[in-house]
Amino acid sequence: MSKTAVVILNLGGPDSLDAVQPFLYNLFSDPDIFKIPVGQKFFAKMISKRRAPIIQTEYEMIGGKSPINYWTEYQRKNLEVELRKETENVDVFTGMRYWKPLTKDVAKNFKHKEYDKIVLLPMYPHYSISTTGSSFNEWEKHYKGDPSKLIFVNDYYNHEKYIEAVNNRISETIERLPDKFKENLQLIFSAHGTPVSLVKNGDPYSNQIKNSVEAVMKLRNFDYPHHLCYQSKVGPVKWLEPSTEDTIEKLAKENKKSLLVVPISFVSDHVETSYELDIEYRDVAKKCEIINYIVMKGLNDSHAFIEALKSITLRAIKNHKTNE
Repeated sequence: MSKTAVVILNLGGPDSLDAVQPFLYNLFSDPDIFKIPVGQKFFAKMISKRRAPIIQTEYEMIGGKSPINYWTEYQRKNLEVELRKETENVDVFTGMRYWKPLTKDVAKNFKHKEYDKIVLLPMYPHYSISTTGSSFNEWEKHYKGDPSKLIFVNDYYNHEKYIEAVNNRISETIERLPDKFKENLQLIFSAHGTPVSLVKNGDPYSNQIKNSVEAVMKLRNFDYPHHLCYQSKVGPVKWLEPSTEDTIEKLAKENKKSLLVVPISFVSDHVETSYELDIEYRDVAKKCEIINYIVMKGLNDSHAFIEALKSITLRAIKNHKTNE
């Protein structure tokens, strides 16, 4: 009987303060993000050591570890439950790019497992070489099994159930607001930024983000004014604009003082949402005299998102069978 494995691929995050520096080392060692022609390991060691104390402080403020590990495991377990309603012969695994369980270790282990199909399902709805591309490259580098078994899910930024899950979470958040904050409410879609150079090299991420935002707002009948911006800039190179910080400041100057921040490129909370959006940019909003500043929680435990992942997985398997 045919047996299928699904491997959900995610960033990963430090599970303790002591794990911050080795996590950063793994991140800065990735040539799909930081292309250093010579001495990348030395660069990674130097920069991770320098940045670790700063990043440890951020993690301290959100509980001493990344929430991404908890939520990814929640999503893995619940996706497996839902898929087994369709077929018992499916197992779901997790492969993290920069922390345990590492993608490379999971990939190596699959040589000794008997599966007819292996679905690689990124927790990145939007494709970028720096996220999905990096995870796929890491898998292919270490996987020693039959490559014909692999089914790659490149993206699902416009999948109807993913858009529905984001929309549902927005509506849930708005429903909890007092009526006075719903007036003149601005929806700020904040996506993780990328260097502009990636866009110039053909990376589809930024266009896919725009597509998702438009699809969500179309589903909402464009009920509130919305804005797209980018966060998490690192280094001196030019990144996608406008920045989330600049957008908050601009809206404050326009006397738009009720803001709902929607993390659009993240499917679970982690340091960029729990610290950067909810603490760092909250301080920005406070200084700008924003009256209402709400950060929508990630898809995390959203049943609609689990249903989306189930649909995406089954569709990928079906399409693979059609093309065989």
